[in-house]
Amino acid sequence: MSTQIASGAVEPVLLQLPGWLPDSQTVVADFVIPAALFVVTLIAVSLVGRAVLVPLVGRVLDRRGHDATVKSLAESVAGATVWLLAVAVAFTVAGFGEVIAAFGVFAGAVALAVGFAAQDLLGNFVAGIFILKDRPFEVGDWIEQGDVVGRVEDVDLRVTRIRTFDNERITVPNGGLANNPLKNPVAYDTLRQTFVFGIGYDDDIDHATEVILDEAARTEGILDDPEPSVRVVELADSYVGLQARFWIADPGRADFARIRSDFVQAVKERCDAEAIEMPYPFRELTGSVEIGGDLDASRTETPADD
Repeated sequence: MSTQIASGAVEPVLLQLPGWLPDSQTVVADFVIPAALFVVTLIAVSLVGRAVLVPLVGRVLDRRGHDATVKSLAESVAGATVWLLAVAVAFTVAGFGEVIAAFGVFAGAVALAVGFAAQDLLGNFVAGIFILKDRPFEVGDWIEQGDVVGRVEDVDLRVTRIRTFDNERITVPNGGLANNPLKNPVAYDTLRQTFVFGIGYDDDIDHATEVILDEAARTEGILDDPEPSVRVVELADSYVGLQARFWIADPGRADFARIRSDFVQAVKERCDAEAIEMPYPFRELTGSVEIGGDLDASRTETPADD
C-alpha cells in the first residue's frame, strides 16, 4: 500500500522534469555560443593588442630617447592593459555585460581595502612612477644615499636594485629614494675630485703647489680643462693643508679609485724626492717627576716559639 502511494507521488514529478530541464537548443544558445564568442574574442583581441599596441609603445619610447628600463616597464604595463581590454571586450561580445558591471563594483571595493592595507606598497609604486618620470638617475649610474653606495642595476615600479662596489646587491624601496636626498656623482659629463695634502710649516707653499699641479698634469685621466687647482684650506696643529682640485672625464666609466690613487702616490713620491715634509700628528710630553720623602725599610722580626 505504501509503495503504491510513493510511486503515485513520484510519477507527477517525473512527468514535469523534462519541462524543467533546458533543451539542447537552449543550452547551445545560452551557454555554448556565448562561451565560444568569449574565448574567440579574448584570443583575437589579445593577439592583435600584443602585435600592435606593445610594439607601438616601444617605438614611441625609442624615438623619445628613453632607456631600456623605462621601455621594458612600459611594455609590461601595455601587455597587462591589453589583457584587461581583451577580457572586457570578450565579456561584452559574449553578452555578459552584467558580469562586467558586477566585477567593476567588486574591484572597486577590493581596491579600497587593498589601498588601506598596503599603503607603503602603493607609496613605493607611485614613487617608482615619479622616478621613471623625473629620472634622477638611470641604469648604470653611481648613486649615494646614506649608507647605500653603488651602481643602479634595475629600476622597477616598487624597488630599485643597486650593486655595490663590493659586488653586493641592495634592494631599496622606491619611496626611500624618491623622498630623501640622493647624490648622483655621474649625472654630468665631468666630475671634480678633491684631496688635501699636508705639508710642514717650514716648507714653501708655492713650491708644494707647483709640485701638486705638475703631478696632476702628468696623471692619466685628469683633465687639463677645467685645469687643476690648489688652495690652502687648513692650518692644522702639525701641517698646512693644501687642497688639490682636479676633474675627470666620462665619470660613468672612469676608474675613480685608480685615478685618485695614481695622483696621490705621484705627489707623495715627488714630495719625498724634493724634501717637502708631510708631517703626521704627534705629541711631545715634557716635564719631570719628583718623589718626595725617604723610603725607610723596616723589618719586623717574629719571635720564635718557646
